[in-house]
Amino acid sequence: MSETAATGTVLTPERVLEAAEDVLRRYGPAKATVVDVARALGVSHGSVYRHFASKADLRDAVAERWLKRVSQPLAEVADGDMPAPERLRAWLELLVATKRGKVLDDPELFATYHQLAAGARDVVAAHVGELARQLGRIVADGADRGEFETDDPAAAGRAVLDATARFHNPANAAEWSDPGIDEAFEGVWILLLDGLRSRA
Repeated sequence: MSETAATGTVLTPERVLEAAEDVLRRYGPAKATVVDVARALGVSHGSVYRHFASKADLRDAVAERWLKRVSQPLAEVADGDMPAPERLRAWLELLVATKRGKVLDDPELFATYHQLAAGARDVVAAHVGELARQLGRIVADGADRGEFETDDPAAAGRAVLDATARFHNPANAAEWSDPGIDEAFEGVWILLLDGLRSRA
């Protein structure tokens, strides 16, 4: 027998996550509770626990959902058919623009999700691993086409992610409004591209 929320919609994990996001926006991670989520849905907190075993599981799922909004569009770029150098640049620009946009457009909401993600280490590690794999695919394609030269595309992809962390890792968000940040990115980009290009 399916449960229904106060709105008359069937209570699904996705609906619980939507409500949890709204509650987190309203109260912040420190004050938001499962009871608040249940109240927003018009159900008992036991109904929420039927979909998520604990508050920690629910918070991890919200963090994962948020991070997938970053990684999924990037995956489309990684799987595209542009030449690898162009694809790598497009991928990095999209990641930087996405993260920068989230911080500059709504800093309070970004701080909320950043705090949430900080407590979901396994979720964040999986997200970072996915980003590194996407970069590894681009580098591997470039190596197959003779555009890049590397013996280990996976390691090179991870190195690109690490080398550009200043421009997309939330720990460095305070620097993103610096007037020289775009010039700094160009310098790193030129260095990375030069290191990856085939010498043939």
